[in-house]
Amino acid sequence: MSGFPVLSRRRFFGACCAPLATLGAAAEQRPNIVLLVTDDQRWDTLGAMGNPIIQTPHLDRLAREGVTFLNNFVTTSICMVSRASMFLGQYLSTHGINEFNSQLSPEAFRRSYPGQFRAAGYRMGFIGKWGLDRKPLPEDQFDYWRGFAGQGNYFPEGPNGPHSTALMGRQAVEFLRQFAGRQPFFLQVSFKAPHVQDEDPRQFLYDPADAALYRDVTIPPPRTADTRFLSALPIEVHRSEGRRRWAVRFSTPELYQESVRSYYRLITGVDRVVGDIRRTLAELGLDRNTVIVFTSDNGFYLGEHGLAGKWLMHEPSIRTPMIIYDPRLPDRARGLRRREIALNIDLGPTLLQLAGLSVPRSMQGRSLVPLLDPAAHPPWRKDFFYEHTFTARGWIPRVEGVRGERWKYTRYLDTDPLFEELYDLESDPHEENNRARDPSCRAILEKMRARYQLWKETLAASKPELGWVRPEPEPAQL
Repeated sequence: MSGFPVLSRRRFFGACCAPLATLGAAAEQRPNIVLLVTDDQRWDTLGAMGNPIIQTPHLDRLAREGVTFLNNFVTTSICMVSRASMFLGQYLSTHGINEFNSQLSPEAFRRSYPGQFRAAGYRMGFIGKWGLDRKPLPEDQFDYWRGFAGQGNYFPEGPNGPHSTALMGRQAVEFLRQFAGRQPFFLQVSFKAPHVQDEDPRQFLYDPADAALYRDVTIPPPRTADTRFLSALPIEVHRSEGRRRWAVRFSTPELYQESVRSYYRLITGVDRVVGDIRRTLAELGLDRNTVIVFTSDNGFYLGEHGLAGKWLMHEPSIRTPMIIYDPRLPDRARGLRRREIALNIDLGPTLLQLAGLSVPRSMQGRSLVPLLDPAAHPPWRKDFFYEHTFTARGWIPRVEGVRGERWKYTRYLDTDPLFEELYDLESDPHEENNRARDPSCRAILEKMRARYQLWKETLAASKPELGWVRPEPEPAQL
C-alpha cells in the first residue's frame, strides 16, 4: 500500500477508523490535514464534475487520485451559517448562529473540529475568511493565523498588489515550510474566491494574470434562465435580493458571459494554488502523510430561475464540491465517485476520523470515511433538512424543506398563502416542473410534508450533549 508506511500491515479501512488510543505507535504518525474551502462555488464548476469549459487541472487530478462525492450539500446556503455548521457539525436549528456578527463561544470552539485538532496536539494554521465576524477572532487558537473577518478584499495590499488567492497560496506555502517536520499539522485555507466583491460594480475581481482565460469561449446559459421559471416562483422571490443581484450580473447576454467567465477565472486561480500546495508538500516530503479535503461553503446561482446569489433551495444554491484525497488509500479507492448524500455538517466528523480522533457527541454530521472504501455500502441517509431563515440584510425569502434522493420539498415561510415546491429530481434534475399542485403527486407531497414536520420536531428536541438521533423511520422512496 504505497504511501502508507505506518499502517501498511493492516487493512486501511479498518485501521484508519479505529479510535486513536488503539493505534499505538501510529498516533505518533497521525496524518497532516489540509482543508481547502472556497466561497460560493457550486458543484458543477470543476472539470472532474463534467464541466467541459472550466480549467481545473489540479483539482481534477485530486479527484482522480482521491474520492469525489457527487451529491454534497449544505444544510443552509449562506456563509456564516454554513461555516458554523461546518465547524460544529450541526444544523442551524442546533447551533443557532444566524447572524454575521457572531462568534463561537469558548465551549463551542472546544467542540469544533479546530478545537479538537488543537486539543490533540496538532500545529494549527488558518488562512483566509473566518466567516464569523464578531471580534476578537480566534487568533490565539492557531499557531499560524492569517485569517480575516468579513468578506475581505481581492487586492488587500492595494490595486497593484497580489490578488488575494495568490497571496493565500504564498501564505499556505509559508506555513508548510515553517511546520515541515513538526507534525502533525492542520491547515485550513478559506479562499475569498469565487465570491463577488459586492461593493464593486465589476463584482468578480479575478487576478489580472487570468484576463485571457475563457475570453473566446461562449458559455451556454442555464436551461431555467427563461423568465417563465421566475414567473413560477412567489412574488417574494421576484422582489428579493437574489433578483436584484441577477440584474447586476446576468441581465444581458453580454453581462452573463463576462460574469460567468470571470467566476470561472476565480476558480482557476484557486486551482493554481492547489497545484502550488501539492508541489510544496512533495518537495518537503509531506505528501505521503497529508490528507487534502476540498469543498465550498455554499453554491451559487448563475441565472437559474432568474436569480443570483444563493439562499433558496434549488440545486445550484445548495450543492457543492467535495473531494477527499488521502495518500494512504489503496489503489482501488483512487478515482472513486460516491453518490450518497454528503453534507457540510459531515466535514468535522470526517476530518477527525481521518486523523484517528474521537468525534464529539454534539456533532450531527456523519463521517464520510466508511464511503472511502469502494467495497463498502453502509446504511446511509436518504434525506436531509434544509433551513435558511436569515433575513437581516435586504429581502431574502426564508425557506425550509427536505431534500431526498429523488424528491425535493421546499416550503416558503413568508408567503400568504403558503407556497411550496416539489421536484422529482430523477426525471427533472434542473427543477423545471414544480409538482406541488399536481394531483398525481398528492400522495408524495403529503409524505414530504410529514417528513418535513418530523425533521422540525426532531431538531427542536435535539440536545447536543446527549448525541444526535436522526428522525425515524427513514423514508423508503423519497
